Amino acid sequence: MSLPIDDIRRLSDLHPKPQGINYQYGTAGFRTLGKVLDSVLFRVGVLAALRSKKLDGRTIGVMVTASHNPEPDNGVKLVDPRGEMLESSWESHATVLANKPTTDEFISTLQDFIKTTNIDISKPARVVYARDTRPSGPALVAALEDGLKVIGAEGRSAGVTTTPILHYLVRTINTKGTKESYGVDTEEGYYTKLSSAFNKLVVGRPPRPPLVIDCANGVGALAALNLSRYLVNSLPVELENTAIDTPGALNNSCGADFVKVNQKLPPSLTNVLQPSQRACSLDGDADRLIYFYLDERRQFHMLDGDKITTLVASFIVELVKAVGLDGRLKVGVVQTAYANGNSTKYLSERLPVKCVPTGVKHLHHAAEQYDIGVYFEANGHGTVVFSQPAQDLIFSYQPPTPTQSTALEHLQNVLSVINQTVGDALSDMLLVEAVLAHKSYGGTEWDSLYTDLPSRLVKVVVPDRNIFKTEDAERRLVSPGGLQAKIDELVNKYTGGRSFVRPSGTEDVVRVYAEAASRSQTDELAFRVAGLVYDEAGGDQSQRPKEFL
Repeated sequence: MSLPIDDIRRLSDLHPKPQGINYQYGTAGFRTLGKVLDSVLFRVGVLAALRSKKLDGRTIGVMVTASHNPEPDNGVKLVDPRGEMLESSWESHATVLANKPTTDEFISTLQDFIKTTNIDISKPARVVYARDTRPSGPALVAALEDGLKVIGAEGRSAGVTTTPILHYLVRTINTKGTKESYGVDTEEGYYTKLSSAFNKLVVGRPPRPPLVIDCANGVGALAALNLSRYLVNSLPVELENTAIDTPGALNNSCGADFVKVNQKLPPSLTNVLQPSQRACSLDGDADRLIYFYLDERRQFHMLDGDKITTLVASFIVELVKAVGLDGRLKVGVVQTAYANGNSTKYLSERLPVKCVPTGVKHLHHAAEQYDIGVYFEANGHGTVVFSQPAQDLIFSYQPPTPTQSTALEHLQNVLSVINQTVGDALSDMLLVEAVLAHKSYGGTEWDSLYTDLPSRLVKVVVPDRNIFKTEDAERRLVSPGGLQAKIDELVNKYTGGRSFVRPSGTEDVVRVYAEAASRSQTDELAFRVAGLVYDEAGGDQSQRPKEFL
């Protein structure tokens, strides 16, 4: 069987690449303005089909979303057979194919690619795909379908759904009928799996006041509504920001990213949230989760990914101990340099903590080195990963006492409520709610586990971010030479001071992060380091931001 060149040419000409645009497949796949992605979606359809053929016809996932970005943006990413991110060597293939300026160059590169990666075109191809609620979604999915069709892939549309549900579907389809079966490969199967584990975890616990869920006016509103029907007696919820058909509403002054960046309540919740009531925000495709509450004085308090890590990891450690498996299961936490220093301190006193470079793939990979690995970025994206031997042990272990049996049932249900494939706001929300119910915690008690150090993130625009090179999980600079020593000298002047500098992966800026014992010290340290970086990078002195010290 050979490549259907004429059909590819005909369809590729219907999806021409715009001139002057350079696409880059990054951690989040391709992501830019929705109106310039048509050619990319067609070519991703072709690539997804070839990825499936390369893996003997195993099902590949394609998600059309731009997550927490503004509504005019869109994007697309591929999902490998276990529900994990695309193998990194294929990210560069995706970038190369997306940037070929003409149909002829695209076809010629495609033929070379098939040859060098040794793809057998006669193998079957299967792809499951979905999109979020963005207005540009339907047209982009149509372009994707043209790419699948031209290679003869068997496509399965999962319609409009969340990114984590798509990841779940990919894994359940590929593990169906095996001993690693992950559940029923439908959206309903996802709701049933999560809700039944959650309902068992909270049975017999006192009823909780309703949880307010800010759905970011995105696809999470649909999924949260569906999920809530399975939780009628166990978790009352109030869904807010559910206007998925209102133009411009998606992620606008709401959602997890808004709350994390602005550290304040979405304005739409001002008259909704009562003091001490629990609330959480999803992002636009429901793969990030941030909790928050108002205290008695109506002061806002945020419970971010670091707070979720401490709550969840401590609970899992307690369960493993209560079952009597602490000698056989190693629980560990993975963080990035952005994790609040006091969360790292709190966790390090209780279990191993590893710091890795920023990016989900680094976190997920490091978490897999433990029997049970917990990771959440401060932005609220994260999950818990259980190794296969750990899962086998948890489901086959025979505990000697009734107390241990109860703890084991809880551990089994914790395992089942978690979506291990990817950060999943709804799954993580159920996990948090289960822990809070077991501990009888509200937001205040959870928040008091440790107090965040004040922190400040400053963006410094530089002529060339590539002169900045880091080591030690991005916590120290190796170039420009001598700059790290100057940063160290500054940091030492501040109580509890910590600061690091890293280049952005996506734009010509360098990010400066700082912490210190007080808010005023933190801000001063951040702006002093930002000033150092600006001057060192050869920034234009006439344009130097006035807050840089």
